Amino acid sequence: MPERKELLDVAGREVAVSNPDKVFFPSLGLTKLDLVRYYLAVAEGALGGIDGRPMALKRYVNGADGEFFFQKRAPSSRPGWIETVELTFPSGRSAHEIVITDEAQLAWIVNLGCIDLNPHPVRAFDLDHPDELRIDLDPMPGIGWGQILEVAAAAREVLEEHGLTAWPKTSGSKGFHIYARLERNWTFREVRRAAVAVAREVERREPAIATSRWWKEERHGVFLDYNQNAKDRTIASVYSVRPTPDARVSAPLTWDEVEGCDPAAFTVATMPERFASIGDPWAGMDAAAGSLESLLALAERDDKAGLGDAPWPPHYEKTEDEPPRVQPSKRRAGRDGEVPPPAPGKSSGPTGRRRTTAPLVEIARAATQKEALNGLERWKARHPEVAPHLEPADVMVDAMRGRSTTWTRIRVNLRNVPPKDRPKQEELEVDYDPWEGMREQWEGMQRDG
Repeated sequence: MPERKELLDVAGREVAVSNPDKVFFPSLGLTKLDLVRYYLAVAEGALGGIDGRPMALKRYVNGADGEFFFQKRAPSSRPGWIETVELTFPSGRSAHEIVITDEAQLAWIVNLGCIDLNPHPVRAFDLDHPDELRIDLDPMPGIGWGQILEVAAAAREVLEEHGLTAWPKTSGSKGFHIYARLERNWTFREVRRAAVAVAREVERREPAIATSRWWKEERHGVFLDYNQNAKDRTIASVYSVRPTPDARVSAPLTWDEVEGCDPAAFTVATMPERFASIGDPWAGMDAAAGSLESLLALAERDDKAGLGDAPWPPHYEKTEDEPPRVQPSKRRAGRDGEVPPPAPGKSSGPTGRRRTTAPLVEIARAATQKEALNGLERWKARHPEVAPHLEPADVMVDAMRGRSTTWTRIRVNLRNVPPKDRPKQEELEVDYDPWEGMREQWEGMQRDG
């Protein structure tokens, strides 16, 4: 029996929605067709965040509770009216990515299972000069929403003092985003350098609750993730639906709305009415493009004060003044630490081959964060003497890069647990291998010569 399709007339084009009754948000009963209709209801605002920008497709083909994968290359089977542009990445590879400019194209990618929209900060006609500075506020465990908003206010203050208009939005997840529209006069490295300067200045103003420190062991409060401005990084755009049980949305706000706002109030169910009522709070963003000169001057002052560059993610080319890409505790430990043992049956442990003085154990490697956190709870239940000693920073939840998606690793630092109560490394609560299949394929190729 052929699959059912719903044909929609969108922007003068016929868009087919395959499996329209497939449930994408089980707890709400929202279907794929409901998701498409949501995006069409807020299309003017959603297009404002992605119009003319290359986009990495983050596809949840089995809905919000299923696994996702990133697809950089545009599907070979696509209508002739789907636009693309060729991007090059830090790895040296290139790909033709989708570029969205109208409602029909938007509906088409949502039909592919794109729950949220992840555009690059450049336009297709100028891939070398970003026109967005993105401030991503990432709270550490135990940080409250009010503290996040305090850091957001400080970030706004810094941006506006340096001549940029700050545009706030909820992330639709646990954090908060602030954008600034830029004139297209600066490279990715210069925009990232400006973002580092913002993060450091906010940290100076709010040292108790804000941090620019890249290494998790040094962070506290809210981390201002400057590396979201590195080339090839994307962030969920305005009006993007997030894969949460309540179908939460990344909502653009005015600054008058920020204080006391509740991110749970912005969902697929509420946003269309809000959009119809007040319009798009970010509608004037393109007319507010500003200069980076003042922030780059601030970065220059930081350089002269001895701060230099901040750490880059590991797969980027190292800069001359970048500090070592080694966690500080490992640099201090030198040869005095030890390599923590791997879990039974695994070839690598909590730190790979690196030494550390921290008493680390690995808990889970999982396809999803939810599975990993469930494994952590089972581990805590087996070790009731340990859990009361753990502080939020002792539980490290890391998003790891796989073949075409991310997976989650959880490690626990037992530093605050009395030595007599520290459990040994045990079998992983969840044991997911993101390279399974690829490894077998590689071994087969080696055997076949």
